[in-house]
Amino acid sequence: MPELDDAGCRPEDAPRARWTAAGTGAALTLAGLAAAVLRLARSAPALVPAAYATGAAVCAAAAVLGARGRTRRALWLLVGGAMVMAVGDQFD
Repeated sequence: MPELDDAGCRPEDAPRARWTAAGTGAALTLAGLAAAVLRLARSAPALVPAAYATGAAVCAAAAVLGARGRTRRALWLLVGGAMVMAVGDQFD
């Protein structure tokens, strides 16, 4: 039976978690930036593209943290960044 750490994870799961956090953060960053640019192109309240850009910045920070192995913090930042973008979408 493989040895588990305190969180119930195997040591070989760590690289996959890092790549997943970094990849998801990068994807959400690109999506948030694209949405901000698209919302700037049409007549939307200024809060909408600002929310998308802010959410994208938070997701970019999550991607960096995920790549450095801080996957739990990266997960929380990904959730927070997506929530900021969702709130911005409600004002559209």
